[in-house]
Amino acid sequence: MMTFNIKKSIAVVFLCCGIGAVTTGCEDMFETDSNRQIFDPALDQKTDSMFYTLGILKGLQLAADQYVMTGEMRGDLVATNQYTETDLRRLADFSADVTNKYDSAYVYYRIINNCNYYIAHRDTTLRTGSRQVAIPEYAEALAIRAWAYMQLAKNYGTVPFYTDPLVSIDDANSLKESKDLQGICDALAPELMKFSGTPVPDYGEVSAGVLNSSESDNPQEKRIKSRNAMLPVDLVLGDLFLETHQYEQAARYYFNFLRANEWVASQAFISLMDSYFLRIFDDRMPSSFSMTVSNGYEWSSIFNVSADNDDIISVIPMAANKLRGAVTELPRYFGYDFYSTTGGSASSNERYLLERQIDASASYVALSDAQLYYYTPAGTSGGSTVVRSADLGDLRRLVTMRQVAKNDSAFAVMIKFTSANIPIYRSSTVYLRLAEAINRMGYPDAAFAILKDGINDDLLSYEIVGDSTDLEAGHYLQPQTIEMLRTTIPFLSTENVQRFEDNWGIHSRGCYYTRGAFSPYKYDTEVGKKLALLNTATYTKADTIDAMEDILCDEMALELAFEGNRFGDLTRIARHKNKAALYGSNCGSRWLASKLAYKHPVVDLTDEKNWYLPFK
Repeated sequence: MMTFNIKKSIAVVFLCCGIGAVTTGCEDMFETDSNRQIFDPALDQKTDSMFYTLGILKGLQLAADQYVMTGEMRGDLVATNQYTETDLRRLADFSADVTNKYDSAYVYYRIINNCNYYIAHRDTTLRTGSRQVAIPEYAEALAIRAWAYMQLAKNYGTVPFYTDPLVSIDDANSLKESKDLQGICDALAPELMKFSGTPVPDYGEVSAGVLNSSESDNPQEKRIKSRNAMLPVDLVLGDLFLETHQYEQAARYYFNFLRANEWVASQAFISLMDSYFLRIFDDRMPSSFSMTVSNGYEWSSIFNVSADNDDIISVIPMAANKLRGAVTELPRYFGYDFYSTTGGSASSNERYLLERQIDASASYVALSDAQLYYYTPAGTSGGSTVVRSADLGDLRRLVTMRQVAKNDSAFAVMIKFTSANIPIYRSSTVYLRLAEAINRMGYPDAAFAILKDGINDDLLSYEIVGDSTDLEAGHYLQPQTIEMLRTTIPFLSTENVQRFEDNWGIHSRGCYYTRGAFSPYKYDTEVGKKLALLNTATYTKADTIDAMEDILCDEMALELAFEGNRFGDLTRIARHKNKAALYGSNCGSRWLASKLAYKHPVVDLTDEKNWYLPFK
């Protein structure tokens, strides 16, 4: 239960910073080209609510740095160095107290109070013809509020909960209810479910401030699609149910989003023919290597939200300077001076900072280096009957942590935030969480399909090779799994199968040729490696599910590293393992503690209460 002083502080913060955010102008970051009304409309008038929605989104900007730092510094993918500031160092070793600048529940309660204000006062019955004018923004407010409460519960455990807007200190003093993740899901999911399938608000492009162009030093306006700043209802529902071990519900809502938007995990590649990689690998490049990519795009371009790619779903777009709105420290922490006015163009080496505060951990590097790279030898007919492997590791690390030589020093710079946009949902985020849910539903082979082939019609097809007939991809899927993918989570139903024919496996993004029966990247092989660590003579299906979960956890590290997800991914998976209790009631907590042992935490991480920050 909160003390009076905490309640009073929350109320003061809201009165000064919360509701005011939805009643100030739309200057700075969220300027728009839309011709709709952008003055302050009454919430019972028949106007859309763009003005209020953009105000709510400004609250997400204020939470962005904290979201990433609390998610990554406590995870297993980062390491501190001699330049790391004290607050980050204390997050990393779990010694953070209430003085830590990244320990603030208020950044999320500001968002929640803005949403509560809108939800409480908006008349959702108003129509223009058949169109319900307020519904997209209303559903968005519900989704953002649920997302913010999830972050609070993941960071603090059980948190004060309210759905009426606070407008006075007396309101704060009257708060009595607190909820954990399960309670938050039970309270918020039923209303949110009514709006499943509701498209996010779309106002066209909004201004993201002024950036230095990579082509010149002249200022250039950068704009993003407003829909990319929104949080889709079905993805937030999927997360609520996944966090609370309701796996089939989670999978259904992730699928609902993917189907409604025909969203696939597109082929994203890293070309070994790039001069950067040729220089790194030198004589390690296979002489017989060949690479043929069609309908794909460079994986590194995923993080340029202004580019036309098929991966970005939701980001928190940060301003280009303080005059344009909220800025971020994240590029600088990882070694890139986004806000430089003297460092040349955006791609210039002058922007890279030796004094970066966060490095990749040895465990992240080791995981990446342990992966095999799969390729088809040059000159093979069709490029599918022979697939070889090379000991090159997963190439996503060498893009994510780009090696830089500057001023006689060599160091690595993380490039995901060089556009000052913080990803919340990408297609790979959704597919990996879907795989996590499907695995725990009892279908580890379907979860592996998301990594290897992508769920597409190839899983149902045969390939004719010479005089033989061989299953191209689906040979590792059990009949009951195919049935599930036709009915329960119906990617492969007659109605849906063509929507997903361009799906690709997530693992191929860093390891290339994982598809089909001829790739050495195989279900039995990869699961067998994890099962071997158990050192037991027999394995149950539950063992396989647990092993597959570890494979998915590794893939989340390879694909989503440093985006703010990691500690939340680890604790969620640890809770799955604790609930299943396959290797004891505390097996997930022990698993988590072993992954983070290299950080020398000052608390015992086998005790779940030590996963949380002190509430302030």
